[in-house]
Amino acid sequence: MTRPIYQVKADFFKTLAHPARIRILELLRDGERSVGELIPEVGLEASHLSQQLGVLRRANVLQSRKEGSTVRYSVTDPRIFDLLEVAKAILTTTLSESRQLLADLEGLEFVEHRPPRPSNSRSRR
Repeated sequence: MTRPIYQVKADFFKTLAHPARIRILELLRDGERSVGELIPEVGLEASHLSQQLGVLRRANVLQSRKEGSTVRYSVTDPRIFDLLEVAKAILTTTLSESRQLLADLEGLEFVEHRPPRPSNSRSRR
């Protein structure tokens, strides 16, 4: 039984759904890198970074090759960078709209509303 394409797409986006993985992909835009080169840029310990690289590799987002004792990583399909650019454009638009809403809210004058005083239930005579 084959999985529906929407499930395959959801799994693909789950693979990307981690800040470290996004940062790794951003760094690989400039070409392949080793774990040692990625550590200071991603800010993770080597073991955790290796786990994240493994997730991306198992999903065929990254490929690796040995160069002596060093493993170098690169993206399997450069269109991943197009996807990241589209996400950035969507977020930029959304944040611009939010910024405009915030500016509009800050420009409103707020009048302090006090609750009405309770009326005296006893009538004066």
